[in-house]
Amino acid sequence: MVLPRFQRLPDPRRAEILAVARRHLARDGEAASYNQIIADAGISKTSAYLYFDGKADLVAEVRRELFERLAALLGAWQPTGSTARFWTQLDAQSRALQQHLAEHPEDLAILAQRPSPDEDEPFAAWFEGLVDEGLALGLIRGDLDNALILAATKALFRCLDERGIAALVRGEPLDLEPGWQLLRGLWSAPRRRR
Repeated sequence: MVLPRFQRLPDPRRAEILAVARRHLARDGEAASYNQIIADAGISKTSAYLYFDGKADLVAEVRRELFERLAALLGAWQPTGSTARFWTQLDAQSRALQQHLAEHPEDLAILAQRPSPDEDEPFAAWFEGLVDEGLALGLIRGDLDNALILAATKALFRCLDERGIAALVRGEPLDLEPGWQLLRGLWSAPRRRR
């Protein structure tokens, strides 16, 4: 847990500390030294323990800040009004995230590390907007509980994100279409057999 004293630091100082931690975590992963991070950030050990309960809290804060930046990059899901524009917007937003990760290798390196189960929280409103419009456009079957559809959609995106991040780390191009095919299948009503 980030302690209140860290939150009270001026924004530039908080950003500086997190940038130093992000560099170390991107380079060294879980092996990053908490003592080296705080030394490079110009923080005494005493001050560090007034800001964070320990390394795990600092790592969690770096990841939280990263996910908030990525969610801000996406913005809210904007209703498109048509199925063609829906898929175009989804594809464009996915490509914008890919572009960001290509331009920010530290962010990509941190994303490639072990995720936490609650990290999609900054994207909650985006997912809700996506599913709401999918239902309104008839892209998503309406015979199931919306909460179930939303949870299944998030789970599929988590899987697609893991595969995409691994491909980007390997320097491979991403083909989004197989993921969209899976999404269409998840959202579609099963065909009745004759």
